[in-house]
Amino acid sequence: MDSPTPARARIGIIGAGPGGLTCARILQRHGIAVTVYDRDPEVHSRNQGGSLDLHEDDGQLALREAGLLEEFFALARVEGQEMRQLDPAGRLLDHHLPDEGETARPEIDRGQLRELLVRSLTAGTVQWGRTLESVRGPANGPRTLTFTDGTAVEADLVIGADGAFSRVRTAVSPATPRYTGVSFLEAWFDDMEHAHPELSHLVGRGSTHIADGERGLFAQRNSGGHMRVYILQRVPVDWIAANGLHSEDTEGIRAHLLNEYAGWSPQTLRMITDNDGAYVDRPLFALPVPHTWEHSPSVALLGDAAHLMPPLGVGVNLAMLDACELALALARSATIDDAVHRYEKSMLPRSAEMAELLEGGAEHLLLAPDPDGMSRFQQAAQT
Repeated sequence: MDSPTPARARIGIIGAGPGGLTCARILQRHGIAVTVYDRDPEVHSRNQGGSLDLHEDDGQLALREAGLLEEFFALARVEGQEMRQLDPAGRLLDHHLPDEGETARPEIDRGQLRELLVRSLTAGTVQWGRTLESVRGPANGPRTLTFTDGTAVEADLVIGADGAFSRVRTAVSPATPRYTGVSFLEAWFDDMEHAHPELSHLVGRGSTHIADGERGLFAQRNSGGHMRVYILQRVPVDWIAANGLHSEDTEGIRAHLLNEYAGWSPQTLRMITDNDGAYVDRPLFALPVPHTWEHSPSVALLGDAAHLMPPLGVGVNLAMLDACELALALARSATIDDAVHRYEKSMLPRSAEMAELLEGGAEHLLLAPDPDGMSRFQQAAQT
């Protein structure tokens, strides 16, 4: 079939994360109809994860195009740009304090960003509780989206914004994410100022990184007095079970971690011992570098679905920039096929360049600071 015009096309976005919602918002601002499908039962159905720093040259640029930059800054925490580097004894090695008025990388909770974007959309744009099972149909469209509830819809363009293990990606690429060899174990802390004043003082108002070459900790303040700590280890993907533990065995995991981090100071070990609730295992995966696929006029990928990389501060920003460029390409092109070509012409080289830069970057999270005091993590995060 001939590629339809964007104004008349049936466009379906899979995934109501920052990338998918940003794309939908910009499309609607240009008068283009779109439906977003997400597996969550509703917008608040689960914890959305930690804090995000939105950069002025990509994440903020996308929000400006979405007409939401002012609302973003009303929610953002500019003080969250503070970054500290400590050694395992808790000594301060490096400290970045944002200048007054600095807005290059303010922080916002992922859940707050999602709510902001959902509120900006026409009512009913997001269909909740729709888990995608498969994408079928010819490359030139239309595609049939089948959901696990037994329903199906047709789309002239399917936009895969469905993350690391994207089902949309399988329609155009056989690539699967590979385990990097580094795992995060997430720990949550509540009411920092009253329940954890020592840690509040140690971490400050932004983030703090500690590493000794083999293991690390990354603490990140969130809004509402909360904090997340990511315990960083080079371990097998099944390390919890391999040590005779299970995910609900908080005390057993804690005892194992204290043995692994033996020699770190009691002050820094509070990030392992004083958390509120269970740990959450988050092994790090990445797509092969470079990740490319044969062009399809009926499928486009953005964010982690297109270029899953180690979490070094670029993921959400690239996803939102992808979303912005794809939406604008659709608004400015005569056909869906032309728009996807235009989008991929800029997105694929950009993502390949960044993926090559960050390849193996999960290891940076474990490396001790260089002689100048700045960690490899901070160097990579500032690219």
